[in-house]
Amino acid sequence: MSGALLEVADLRVVIGGRHILHGVDLAVAPSGVTALLGRNGAGKTTTVRGVLGLVPRTGSVRFAGEETVRLDTHRLVRRGIGYAPEDRGVFAGLTVAENLRLAERPGPGPDGGGPAYGLVHELFPELRERAQQPAGTLSGGQQQMLAIGRTLLNGNRLIIADEPTKGLAPKVVTEVAQALERAAEAVPVLLVEQNLALVRRLAAHCAVIADGRTAHQGPARELLADAEAARRLLGVGQTAGTKGGTA
Repeated sequence: MSGALLEVADLRVVIGGRHILHGVDLAVAPSGVTALLGRNGAGKTTTVRGVLGLVPRTGSVRFAGEETVRLDTHRLVRRGIGYAPEDRGVFAGLTVAENLRLAERPGPGPDGGGPAYGLVHELFPELRERAQQPAGTLSGGQQQMLAIGRTLLNGNRLIIADEPTKGLAPKVVTEVAQALERAAEAVPVLLVEQNLALVRRLAAHCAVIADGRTAHQGPARELLADAEAARRLLGVGQTAGTKGGTA
């Protein structure tokens, strides 16, 4: 992909003597949404964790033209990557406001000022209404809003969202989709997702991981329109553009 913001080449991960990734290649566009797809256990979350340095990795991870594979996670994040993990990662005993405050980083926010609380509360008004509520008492959907909201506070150059709609009710899936769509207007998003309706709505580009390797890269709509390719790569048993729930 020409001008990719994030370029991953031959990413390999070995954990406890077990080879999880065998050489993943991935390019994330400098705007919009790039989807990372694959069956359960294919290596999608490990790929994200490898990109962020959360697991031992070899290969090449270039972010904004800089090789980062040897950087510690905190140094990479300070270069402008926001991460909403699959398990949401909220601090259950802290309030919503405290969770957001912990995510603040020194330096200017997206508009050159401080943290972008206005944007977060515009997208997720419930976070403002529940600011003093312990995060552990929020619903799954509200916790996901909090996880995404934390990534939007700072002047990030890339947001990684790992299965943000997993386990959510259709109404909440729609709300999260709208927030991601809005966020992607300003910040590129790498979206790890199994909800193909959401991918079809949001993603211009996609990569498919199979057995710890990249099996496909290209325009998302082309893959989802090809029933045979979607079945072979994703295990989809019906038209890919209609499978995966509400978005």
